[in-house]
Amino acid sequence: MPSNKIRTVEQLTLKEKIGQLFLIGFRGNDISESSEILENIEQYKPGGVILFDKDMVHDQPVHNIKSPEQVRRLTASLKKASESPLLIGIDQEGGLINRLKPEYGFPETLSHQNLGEKDDVEFTRSHSLHIAETLAKAGINLNFAPVLDLSSNPKSSIIAKRERSFGKSREKVTRHARAYIEGHLQANILTCCKHFPGHGSAEGDTHAGFVDVTDTWKEDELEPYKTLITEGNCQMIMTAHIFNSKLDENMPATLSENVLQHILREKLSFTGVVISDDMQMRAISDHYSLKESLGNGLNAGLDIFCFGNNLLKEQVELKDAIAAVEQLLDEGKVTENRIDASVSRILDLKAKL
Repeated sequence: MPSNKIRTVEQLTLKEKIGQLFLIGFRGNDISESSEILENIEQYKPGGVILFDKDMVHDQPVHNIKSPEQVRRLTASLKKASESPLLIGIDQEGGLINRLKPEYGFPETLSHQNLGEKDDVEFTRSHSLHIAETLAKAGINLNFAPVLDLSSNPKSSIIAKRERSFGKSREKVTRHARAYIEGHLQANILTCCKHFPGHGSAEGDTHAGFVDVTDTWKEDELEPYKTLITEGNCQMIMTAHIFNSKLDENMPATLSENVLQHILREKLSFTGVVISDDMQMRAISDHYSLKESLGNGLNAGLDIFCFGNNLLKEQVELKDAIAAVEQLLDEGKVTENRIDASVSRILDLKAKL
């Protein structure tokens, strides 16, 4: 019977440590003993899973989420199968980005833009608690929110047009993001600030392909991160797959050592967990093989790789991802010390659950 206790880095085998680096998506909303995801959890011990309501590959409405009671059963089964605490993540920002929808029996939510327009910090905190309590009842412990992107480009197809930003000013975004984080903390739900170092100026969508913000990105976009990190309000940060030649001449932000190490770790003094946006988004998957993206990501400073398995027909098998990291270790392209550093941060985060 799994203990669900946090072990130290030293108590984990190398394969178990590598498993902690992955947060994976899966098909199905009902768990049986023969379920692939249960086998994955028991055999390969991923750090976490991510839930979706819609199967985007086959354009079907039900993926992992059918009803409040079904989600509770699902998350309980997942946790029971895991030897250590399992991150169960979801995109429940509010408004349009909302996996737990009213049509499945969950409460209505407001978007970040709605909250920013109302501009009442106490209301944002209270609404955030409302969202977080829904997650807690469903057995979900991690929300990939708040969005810290500034709404600097009104034509942005993935930020402004989806009502995902609290506003244009760094001050307003910081105020409301802080309140949103505080609301979640009241319900003991982990939050993840995104998309570092800023996606708000991009017109394109990294789900669809390469997105260059070299001429539109401004240093102001770092300010909400800078403030919230200094205050100790950032538990986890998600990277953006945007490309900015002024920050890195060769790599998108997710795979950039300069962005993740020099700017985020050294300049902004972030010591928490860095997770990638979905590695199957075409800004990454069209340009890098699985092994290349894992090697570049680890050496850049990523702690957790998100593979949602909900964007491409080809599923990323957890065993293949683990095998790719083992190859990188064998070839001397990644060190075990580098993996240990990430696993240590992941276990520290899980200790807060």
